[in-house]
Amino acid sequence: MKPTVLLLSAFLLCLAAVTSEAASPVLPKGYTTWKKSVRKVVTDKNSLFYGIHYIYADKKAEKGYLAGNRFDEGSRIVVESFAIKGNPAVDGPKNMIVLMKKDKRERATGGWLFAGFGVDGKPSGLDPVTTCFSCHLKDAAQRDFVISTKKDFKF
Repeated sequence: MKPTVLLLSAFLLCLAAVTSEAASPVLPKGYTTWKKSVRKVVTDKNSLFYGIHYIYADKKAEKGYLAGNRFDEGSRIVVESFAIKGNPAVDGPKNMIVLMKKDKRERATGGWLFAGFGVDGKPSGLDPVTTCFSCHLKDAAQRDFVISTKKDFKF
């Protein structure tokens, strides 16, 4: 093989690895140390978010909540969802984790990256446009597409 072909092949392989990594967001390490919301309980069994939820906001997202849901680029919000098993006053097993990250490149989802994860922290493969953004567009277009507000936290 010619050196040019080898160099080009190596470059394309590296580019594919970087593109693949960018396409699969990772759950931020240490998000449970961020500002935590009050406990939210959704008892509507028809809701995607039926269950018990805690919202975590990084420092940038905290500022966004305090500014009336105006979030800076890079703000991150993580939602942990727990099942309701009998008594809604008790958290059941964790069943889902969702990440929102303010990213102006994500034009199809209002400037937010949405990603879902299983309880193991691995990507769930959910479709961010149909599964996430359609509800955020309907319920929170005037709040920078973030459904939660500062009243969900104790500031």
